[in-house]
Amino acid sequence: MLVVGCDRGNHPDNLGKPAPQFVVGDETKTVDLSKLRGKVVVLNLWASWCAPCIEELPSLLALQRRMPDLVIVAVSMDQDPVVYHRFLERNHVNLVTVRDADERVNALYGTAQIPETYVIDRQGILRRKFVSAQDWTSPEILSYLARL
Repeated sequence: MLVVGCDRGNHPDNLGKPAPQFVVGDETKTVDLSKLRGKVVVLNLWASWCAPCIEELPSLLALQRRMPDLVIVAVSMDQDPVVYHRFLERNHVNLVTVRDADERVNALYGTAQIPETYVIDRQGILRRKFVSAQDWTSPEILSYLARL
């Protein structure tokens, strides 16, 4: 019998604890997580070359339209700023997004593979981690986020 497990940490040790704080900036934007306190934050770690990241992007955009009080922060690990900005323009990405070529946020959250997404409540507490592409408009996810 073959047993396969997932070691990507669906239940990180820091769930229920304050989310790791960061300030990250690129050539056009800076994001300071501490300034988002009081809002529910969906922190999405992604890249423009990542197929599952691209797959989930339309539902992230739809989630932002459905829940405008929610703040989606998309932190990209793209290295090339030209490719990154071209991707944002071509895909009409209007989320709060910043390029973190040094992958500091990924390291801070322990993310080795993308996409990974963290939900942070209004008090800055890390509530949930999603591994791989999600349908962000699914009834389960919408209900969960609405309760926060």
